[in-house]
Amino acid sequence: MQDNELRVLSVQGVRRLPYYLKFLKEMQAKGTAFVPAISIANSLGIYEVQVRKDLAAVSSSPGKPRVGFSVDGLIADIEHFLGYDNANLAALVGAGNLGKALLSYGGFAEYGLDIAAAFDTDPALAGQCIHGCTVYPMERLAAVCREKNIPIGIITTPADQAQTACDKLVAAGIKAIWNFAHVRLHVPEGVLMQEENMAVSFAVLSNSLAQSLREQALRDKQK
Repeated sequence: MQDNELRVLSVQGVRRLPYYLKFLKEMQAKGTAFVPAISIANSLGIYEVQVRKDLAAVSSSPGKPRVGFSVDGLIADIEHFLGYDNANLAALVGAGNLGKALLSYGGFAEYGLDIAAAFDTDPALAGQCIHGCTVYPMERLAAVCREKNIPIGIITTPADQAQTACDKLVAAGIKAIWNFAHVRLHVPEGVLMQEENMAVSFAVLSNSLAQSLREQALRDKQK
């Protein structure tokens, strides 16, 4: 599929792609060359028609009858669609517990993400190397981001410091921000924002659990 072709995929579809990718890489590691859509669907517990729609949006390969899709081809197409085949550099602001946890995670490289620099307001952290990443004082943020041509900012500061960190990242030329602070941030038009809110995720989980318990109690009552 050519880059200039219009490819449209829903947010939910994009969220499914990493799961497809994980399954495909497991198949690749086993030496499997082709995989049918139904196998991908079964691995996620979704309908085959949904898998086919998602794959049609990211890959030009129709798959072979009775054989399926090329595992290597789908992996390359999905990684290209998600931008994993590009080296995306990121600057992390907030080298506290959460920041250190992200810096210690070795799986980002698999997705084409490289945290190239970390920043913190604590002078005691300046100059430290955390899991191979140098921590700079906040005063160096703009210079380092421009010097390394970093397009992505990751915010792991306390909530009351997050907007200030966001503003400094934007001023440094950052084009996309991954926000782990529990506060909604404001960015100018043209700057992408992805919020990671654990409270929201837990609310969904808690609601689902409560609903499940209510249904189980109803089934028990009917016995």
